[in-house]
Amino acid sequence: MSEAVREVPKKERPEFRNIHVTEILKYRQPLAAIVSILHRISGALMFLLLPFVLYLLQESLRSEISFAHYQGFVTYPLVKLIILALCWGYFHHFCAGVRHLVMDTHIGLDKDSARQSSAAVLVISLVLTALVALKLFGVF
Repeated sequence: MSEAVREVPKKERPEFRNIHVTEILKYRQPLAAIVSILHRISGALMFLLLPFVLYLLQESLRSEISFAHYQGFVTYPLVKLIILALCWGYFHHFCAGVRHLVMDTHIGLDKDSARQSSAAVLVISLVLTALVALKLFGVF
């Protein structure tokens, strides 16, 4: 009987280890996790670019000459891209914040509703950003 016990192969135990930053892209995140991560990134983006926003506000309000300087400064493509990134950050952060407020009222906590609301946040924020991009780059 002891020989029969020895012949049964042992199952290999799964290996659990910490995820390193370089290995993050190998793991498939659910859509709700991606929206949550983007919510944090958009908040950090808005905070870090606050001095830039305040500079633009100052240039637009100080005098007519500074407003003309502001208009010339905003025509640079890199500045337009920064403004577009700020717009995306605001739209995404706002939409994800509304999603979290609704979830705080215990609405949409199940898996399917969470997936649908996170997809809605992504779609709405990207569509609004695309509209701003079209206006910013002079399409209409």
